[in-house]
Amino acid sequence: MTTFPSTNLHDVQHLLKAQRWAELRAVLAQWPDPELADLLAALNPVERVLVFRLLPRSISNTVFAYLNHDEQYELLSQLNNDETRQVLADLNPDDRTQLFEELPGQVTQKLLNLLGPEDLREARQLLGYPEESVGRLMTPDYIAIRPDWTVAQALEHIRSRGSDSETINLIYVTDANWRFLDALELRRFILADPQQPVEALMDNAYVVLSAFDDRERAVNAMRRYDLPALPVVDSDGILVGIVTFDDLFDVADEETTEDFHKGAAVAPLRGSYVETGVAELVRKRVPWLLALVFVNIFSGAAIAAYEDTIAAVVALVFFLPLLIDSSGNAGSQAATLTVRALAMGEVRARDWHRLLSKELIVSLLLGLAMAAAVALLAFFRAGPEVAMVVALTMSLVVIVGSSIGTILPLILQRIGFDPATASGPLITSLADITGVLIYFSLATWLLGLG
Repeated sequence: MTTFPSTNLHDVQHLLKAQRWAELRAVLAQWPDPELADLLAALNPVERVLVFRLLPRSISNTVFAYLNHDEQYELLSQLNNDETRQVLADLNPDDRTQLFEELPGQVTQKLLNLLGPEDLREARQLLGYPEESVGRLMTPDYIAIRPDWTVAQALEHIRSRGSDSETINLIYVTDANWRFLDALELRRFILADPQQPVEALMDNAYVVLSAFDDRERAVNAMRRYDLPALPVVDSDGILVGIVTFDDLFDVADEETTEDFHKGAAVAPLRGSYVETGVAELVRKRVPWLLALVFVNIFSGAAIAAYEDTIAAVVALVFFLPLLIDSSGNAGSQAATLTVRALAMGEVRARDWHRLLSKELIVSLLLGLAMAAAVALLAFFRAGPEVAMVVALTMSLVVIVGSSIGTILPLILQRIGFDPATASGPLITSLADITGVLIYFSLATWLLGLG
């Protein structure tokens, strides 16, 4: 757990009021970057600008990147053009692009006009890729070398350009037209003969992403191959940037949060729950809730269709919530396991038969165990005939609910929808309808009420 330095917010405000700038600058140098960002957020607008101006240039861009988008926008609006230009120029290109995406269009255009020619070219290039694509995450700060160079030439180039690169653990090889050829670990250059050509080190064993790939694919690729960075190419195979683990770590958090939201029948939020307004929360939640209301109408219609059966054996109603809840719970469990396996790349939609056959065996065993437990209760509550109906229904609804929870995410992925949309509430509603039909159909047949 990170702890704050010995100074606190009150001390900083006291030094500001006393205008003891040198002492305050020395105090701020003791604070880690994330805590400096928290400090800026806690200060009033005037104090925030003063403190930010006192930060060394070497850390101000990192501290700025830690602020949320509203705080970044507010701080930029209080800086003059020269200061704003410096902040934007010092930001990593991927952080700068993310900032531009969150700002109103006219503000973004104003900030773009403050950039130098090279930074402007990079920003416009990054902003041209689809939303949530790898192109929006990548940075052009990497080291590229030529295959005809010697190892000594490559190392000299790495020394001269390494300080400007986001990472030097991986070195990228391109031809004269910047077409991507290979990715090599730095240690291979260190251990190689200095006069050996770079081409001799190449093995063409690399993982590459398209700038138009979905960012979730980048997360899965980095997780699978355990690499600190991945090269990004355009449609012609030209190396246009790299994505690093720190950027994808944030994406993984966002994707996991999005899946949690969808799994609870909530449209994904654009910001944190705390920052999201009441009106937006209502808009994000009410569509699914209304849709599920109409889905559950079918459950009521199914119950109404068996009104005579219920009137003949009222005890059947006692076990209805237990049975349909068990079906929904089993379905939610199966859906959660399937959606997570799909997200981790462990299975594909084409594996449906393998997943379903396995789930049928598991759900059969679960259903039998739950049937044995509920049969005893039903026997003492309503007699052996109802106990038989309840036990058989329990086995069947657990199997059916689990099958729905397994198959629905696979179907959704196959037709191009997010599998996480197979949310707990949706699975539960579908399991409720089938559970009611199974229960009262069996009761009508086995108890001779048809």
